[in-house]
Amino acid sequence: MPTNDVRIAAAGAIAWAVALVVLLVVGLPSEDRWWLWVCVTGIGIGLFAMWYVPRLQAGRARADAARAARSEPAPAADRERTG
Repeated sequence: MPTNDVRIAAAGAIAWAVALVVLLVVGLPSEDRWWLWVCVTGIGIGLFAMWYVPRLQAGRARADAARAARSEPAPAADRERTG
């Protein structure tokens, strides 16, 4: 089942951004400020995924195409010349 992985990564980054805004508006005690960095890290990972996933999928598609090209039987005209 094909999915739009970039859209999923974008939704995650947006969710972390919303969480960051909520935490900034509500305010946190000083000992819980690390939650802000959790949100920032989530946004960063989401942005990285939006950049990386298309490259990963393109590389996999190239590898699949190369693998399929190697495993295809030679056309009949080519077999007559070699055999």
